Amino acid sequence: MSAEAPPHALLRPAIAIPFLLVAAIWGSTWYVITGQIDGVPAHWSVAWRFTLATPAMFLLALAMRRSLFMPRRAHRLAMAMGLMQFCGNYNFVYLSELYLTSGVVALMIGMMFVPNAVLGRALLGQRVTPRFFAGSAVALAGIALLLVNEAQVEPLGGNVLFGVALALLAMLSASFANVIQAGPAGQGTSLVSLLAWSMLYGTLADYGIAFALAGPPVLPNDPHYWAGIGWLALAGSVVTFPLYYNLVRQLGAGRAAYNGVLVVVIAMFISTLLEGYRWTPLAIAGGLLAMLGMILALRAREVKSS
Repeated sequence: MSAEAPPHALLRPAIAIPFLLVAAIWGSTWYVITGQIDGVPAHWSVAWRFTLATPAMFLLALAMRRSLFMPRRAHRLAMAMGLMQFCGNYNFVYLSELYLTSGVVALMIGMMFVPNAVLGRALLGQRVTPRFFAGSAVALAGIALLLVNEAQVEPLGGNVLFGVALALLAMLSASFANVIQAGPAGQGTSLVSLLAWSMLYGTLADYGIAFALAGPPVLPNDPHYWAGIGWLALAGSVVTFPLYYNLVRQLGAGRAAYNGVLVVVIAMFISTLLEGYRWTPLAIAGGLLAMLGMILALRAREVKSS
């Protein structure tokens, strides 16, 4: 059904409104994360985020009258998704923002459609076009220029290469979770219920990692910190994940992935305003190349799937 969505589908309010809402929320979360790692161990901030998000997702499933019962293979899938998406991905993202500005991290994660395509080919037999690889190469060249600019400016921790490695691990973790949820184990299972169980398994892993790597729980007194936790948990997780996956079902993966381009634009804009990101000629060239490459690559996937 999603493959037959007309090109003007994004103009329909029922699609345009959630599309813009998801992009606006996710675009803002990258900067909000910077307030979660200021004086608080990143691992505990991740754990607190999903401590709030997990019961909210279960309540959402109940409110939508979705069954929380899942077969054993769906629970195995949920465990894998939880470890990859709600544990590995977010822990790596939070740590990477200690070394890279939030907008650049968002841009790197926005390139997730590249490993998505490779893993989709390997695990699900999905085809990939040469135009997709060409566009991806252009985008990667742009990101390389942005990272060279980061290394020259060094606005945060000074270890840009380590930040890049963490962001890449975050991207690969999330990509693996995205691909496996589209496999046969997730079919016939309510998406909201699958997300709820995935968050539960991921949260348990978050607690284990936080205790092991950061020691006893850290509970800040700053109300701004907890306001950020609320925004990331409820808006950035519980609201957006169901909306986005519904967009994927209505538009198809190709058109829905354009949401990631808008997320990057918003994240870079916020980073410029609030983090003082410096748009040197090198950064401008890298940003333009990255956005052009992303659009070319996603357009190639859309043409192939339509």
